[in-house]
Amino acid sequence: MNNKECFVVSDMDFYYGEHKALENVEITIEENTITALIGPSGCGKSTFLRTLNRMNDTIDGTRMTGSIVYRGQDICQDMEVRDLRKKVGMVFQKPNPFPMSIYDNIAYGPRLHATGTFKPRLSKSDTDDLVEKCLLDASLWDEVKDRLHKSALGLSGGQQQRLCIARTLAVNPDVLLMDEPTSALDPVSTSHIEELCFQLKKRLTIIIVTHNMQQASRISDFTGFFMVNEDKCGYLVEQGKTSQVFYNPKNPKTEAYISGRFG
Repeated sequence: MNNKECFVVSDMDFYYGEHKALENVEITIEENTITALIGPSGCGKSTFLRTLNRMNDTIDGTRMTGSIVYRGQDICQDMEVRDLRKKVGMVFQKPNPFPMSIYDNIAYGPRLHATGTFKPRLSKSDTDDLVEKCLLDASLWDEVKDRLHKSALGLSGGQQQRLCIARTLAVNPDVLLMDEPTSALDPVSTSHIEELCFQLKKRLTIIIVTHNMQQASRISDFTGFFMVNEDKCGYLVEQGKTSQVFYNPKNPKTEAYISGRFG
């Protein structure tokens, strides 16, 4: 599915009340790739990421103009939020496992999406298989298989983050949004998450916000660089293949940021 468009964002502005947080964002995200979003704090990277599954809808007073098209459908006009978020999952900066068992963290999403629909709930056997598969996919199975029914809150930070990824995978999304998923993790846990991204992009599209330039250059196929103007409004300076953005940027602001001269 490479070279097919997953998201096409056109002329997108985003507002928190009267404050314009993003202006004129134009970007295309390809299927089965990893796209890194980089830029200084406050430039709207995370805000942009959350627009892709309408997570900002939960904040009063926000609004968006322009369009975000996901696989040919306008996410605001053509899709129900619940359907969108099943297709476009999200992993946050701080691990947020539910205060329940490791097993129930994985099973929660499929159970929730079966409620109130014609889709039957999974059998115990099928749920067992799903939990094992998702934990294997998140490279966590061997570490937790003997304590599946113990609290997820007893896991280390890195394990909790991989559990959150496994929980997201349980509803079979097509896209994984990751908002600085390794910023609070040690180098070993970070390497686990990065290797996991490489494995997952075989079947998912991944969009990751990161302040780690080395991480962006290591794992991403494409990079988008955001900046903020004098009105504290974020905008996309440039985007392209990661090799081009890092080693032959079109905009001097990009080169200055990547080389560490500001930001």
